[in-house]
Amino acid sequence: MNMSATEAKRSPTPWYKERWTWLLMLMPATAIVAGIITLWLAIKSFDGLVTDDYYKQGLAINQTLARANTAQEMGLLARVRFKAESLQVELSAKPGIDLPPRLSATLAHPTRGGLDQQLVLERRNGVYSAAIPDALSTAHWKVLLEDESRSWRLSGTAFLPTETEIRIDSTDLKPVD
Repeated sequence: MNMSATEAKRSPTPWYKERWTWLLMLMPATAIVAGIITLWLAIKSFDGLVTDDYYKQGLAINQTLARANTAQEMGLLARVRFKAESLQVELSAKPGIDLPPRLSATLAHPTRGGLDQQLVLERRNGVYSAAIPDALSTAHWKVLLEDESRSWRLSGTAFLPTETEIRIDSTDLKPVD
């Protein structure tokens, strides 16, 4: 059997020299690489849960509303100032209401529970203050102020670092610039 010149040209080429083979393998290979990168990012930057038990939090909403109502009855007003490494709060109330010697402040990050900070603010010369141990990142931080017995509660938000001072009024429970 003799092969002609045209039959010799049509002999199959090895698979690794075919362009279509590589183009067809490109998409699955890209998906595998992207999956490995996504897995690596997920393991490296674990955000944790924002809240562990949604059911218990739902049951506690009435208690939270009652504490906000108590703050409203007391006529509480807080001016919160964020300084470089400290938090200062000026708290005022209706006449005849005694202010506590200490406040509990919670600075809650909107998405990462691991960045939340609990502070105890001591009262000196009419101003409550405490050092902030870790720098606060850029975000809409939720600010919760409570007395030590947790009988009342004020809450507001501050967009840091642009808002360095917010006002939390118990009558509207919203920060005012």
